[in-house]
Amino acid sequence: MLLTEAGDRKVEVVRAIRTITGLSLWNSKLLLDSAPVAVTEPNWLEVADEAAGVLERAGARATVVCDWCDRIVTRGAGPIDPAPCKGPWPAEACRASCPPAAL
Repeated sequence: MLLTEAGDRKVEVVRAIRTITGLSLWNSKLLLDSAPVAVTEPNWLEVADEAAGVLERAGARATVVCDWCDRIVTRGAGPIDPAPCKGPWPAEACRASCPPAAL
């Protein structure tokens, strides 16, 4: 998940980064000042989507990127596009093309 823009409420965004990553206040501020920057490592799509939501509620802009094929994932349910995954793994395994069904 990428933090693309800090927004106007930087203190709240730093708190959100600390909540998501567990980093110190200093390191969270450094991460924020480095935007655009990856906040989370490859992870489950749901976790990245939730982390992006936390950052957006704090006033930042965040983008979820598929760790299989590097396509930007639209937050919410549904595949991002009907094209097959261009990653090195089978298209059925691509989380961006085939997100899990809603519970």
